[in-house]
Amino acid sequence: MADTTFSKEEKAAIRATVAEQKAMKAGADAAAACEEAIAAMTGTDRELAEAFHQLVTENTDLAAKTWYGMPAYADAEGRTVVAFKPGSKFKIRYATLEFQQAATLDDGSLWPVGFALTKLDDADKERVAQILRTAVGR
Repeated sequence: MADTTFSKEEKAAIRATVAEQKAMKAGADAAAACEEAIAAMTGTDRELAEAFHQLVTENTDLAAKTWYGMPAYADAEGRTVVAFKPGSKFKIRYATLEFQQAATLDDGSLWPVGFALTKLDDADKERVAQILRTAVGR
């Protein structure tokens, strides 16, 4: 019987995490790994990831890294705040911005932590920038 617990894409993400942890213990450059992950993307995923990377850089003090092989950004304690999940990674029709528990997006008892992303026009960029600033308490 075939193991169907994880898809091959999910298994690849788990392997990427193990490789990331080993690389960091060996002193790898986390920011360079993030940039390499973005450079390896193609098409819309790459355009969106590059734009998102710029927004994070301009609006936060988060440190670039990778998380499950995806571009991600961490706070001063090393906790992942947000990650960019390319649509192609899991064969879905859109990329997503995925905020983690370190993000301060709390708004009452219900708030979004994930956003589908198909393009980034100027209005979208400003909205994402505001969400990023909120996520880091600015």
